[in-house]
Amino acid sequence: MGLVVQKFGGTSVADAVKIRAAARRAIGAHNAGNRVLVVVSARGHTTDELIEMAKEVHERPPAREMDMLLSTGEQISVALMAMAIHAEGVPAISFTGAQIGIVTDSFHTKARIRNISTDRIVQALDEGKIVIVAGFQGVDEHYNITTLGRGGSDTTAVALAAVLGADACEIYTDVDGVYTTDPRAVKDARKIDRISFDEMLELASLGAGVMHSRSIEFAKKYGVPIHVRHSGRPDTGSWIVAEGDARRLGARVTGAALAKDEARITLTGVPDRPGVVHTVFGLIAQAKIVVDMIVQNVATDGLTEVSFTVADDELAETLEVANQAAKAVGATGVTHDAEVAKVSVVGLGMRTHTGVATTMFDALARESINIEMITTSEIKISVLVKREVAARALQLVHKAFELDQPGNDSPLNELPEWSATHALRKSSALKAATTNGTALGGMEELVVSGVELDDTQARLTLLDVPDQPGYAAKVFHAIADADVFIDMIVQNVSTAGQTHLSFTVPRTQIERARAAAAKVVGASHVAVEPQIAKLSVLGVGMRTHTGVAMRMFGALADKNINITLINTSEVRINVVTDFGHGRAALECLRTAFEINGDY
Repeated sequence: MGLVVQKFGGTSVADAVKIRAAARRAIGAHNAGNRVLVVVSARGHTTDELIEMAKEVHERPPAREMDMLLSTGEQISVALMAMAIHAEGVPAISFTGAQIGIVTDSFHTKARIRNISTDRIVQALDEGKIVIVAGFQGVDEHYNITTLGRGGSDTTAVALAAVLGADACEIYTDVDGVYTTDPRAVKDARKIDRISFDEMLELASLGAGVMHSRSIEFAKKYGVPIHVRHSGRPDTGSWIVAEGDARRLGARVTGAALAKDEARITLTGVPDRPGVVHTVFGLIAQAKIVVDMIVQNVATDGLTEVSFTVADDELAETLEVANQAAKAVGATGVTHDAEVAKVSVVGLGMRTHTGVATTMFDALARESINIEMITTSEIKISVLVKREVAARALQLVHKAFELDQPGNDSPLNELPEWSATHALRKSSALKAATTNGTALGGMEELVVSGVELDDTQARLTLLDVPDQPGYAAKVFHAIADADVFIDMIVQNVSTAGQTHLSFTVPRTQIERARAAAAKVVGASHVAVEPQIAKLSVLGVGMRTHTGVAMRMFGALADKNINITLINTSEVRINVVTDFGHGRAALECLRTAFEINGDY
């Protein structure tokens, strides 16, 4: 007998008709011979309404009391769902997060799951009941109700699928599946049949609203295939699976995303010395502020700029911390911009295809959209633009990569029984964690899978280049024409209308890159570091675990190793140091993250 976990979002249980339809979905799986567990969100706009009620009585409600209030939305939904299933003659039982023992840390409104007790769930399933669990919520060790943050019901569902060893987790929502971008923003967006955990993790963190990024962290960590489907139609939907099951031959880019509610903070005149970025992001981590893009450009005259983005509703709090950090490190000032947005493209194909950056920058240049910041990873390119042009920028890059055209996915029925995903599920670590019906202890703890050193690259920096639309496109066209492969790209915000643009290339190609760049900006504006060390920390949930960067930067600071470039993604943090410190940096990071392995 199989186990099916189904999750229904707020729009899928918004009224009695939809609740009954969701109940029939669960009953159908039950009648097919499966044990069924259902996770539900609060109905419709209930959470928003509760937040408004709180603001009517308190401008800044205490976080603990907000959790007490917000958790009631899901409690209503589970009771109604159980009633609807009972009305069809099928036994069902509803539970809150606390009743089934979803234990979290004590960080209210943004709690993380530590463990889940499966005893009550398994007993009810063994009795033939459909189990309905309230998403989004848990309880800390002091029995205080906690919530997991907006979208947390996805996380609840995937976590339960992991701890119970479900074959898959079905996410029912108001869209047909995962799209190449938000179909409300780009009418030509196309449904994706299959997407890898890493791609979905990046897209979820970059603004794709169909899945909560922390749920994808769970799915990747514990190898849980996710099936995203429309709650009102029997379409095939989209599968989120391991990389080996997400074949997409020839495609450079899988999807594009827009995070429109971003705010940018920049520390200017930051002393270029070891330990500075550790101090800055240590203070931010202590405030539990989730940082998105982190960009540090190459220093000139002993000073650099460090920029990062946060959700705009956290700007006020972040500015307080940023000013403390600036004072602590001796920076000359703090600037910010609350009217920016981030446009990104994501795809496994970036690892093997050149010219992705050029295509993206060309698309923006053609309509004179200026790029304020650039950061990249192995499967992502993100740019910061003014919010007023962000929607158009998303449309342009979606079109430029032909994401509106049918892809070349293999038909779903050609997949080899989810082989790569199931290999993850059968790992010894997962087996040990789920022995004897106990919980996966520390389920949302950071998992660092490796630390890497690449000492085969060189860095090229274009100094004081004009902060103008199209300039990056010109530069990378020239680099592409010279047949140079680009890895990291970092561009910080401009000062006085000029900016620095740095990128790394294979050391064997540095002279070709230098000559090509000089034709665009002039030889006097090109600085070359012929040997660098690129250090990477790889894992799951690198962005949402606010202390990862602090631990990385702190380990390097303890060894007096200076960081000259930074860029970040959901699955890795990359820094560049001088070549001579590369091996020492590798060893200290392995020690800091308790990683063993050969270089």
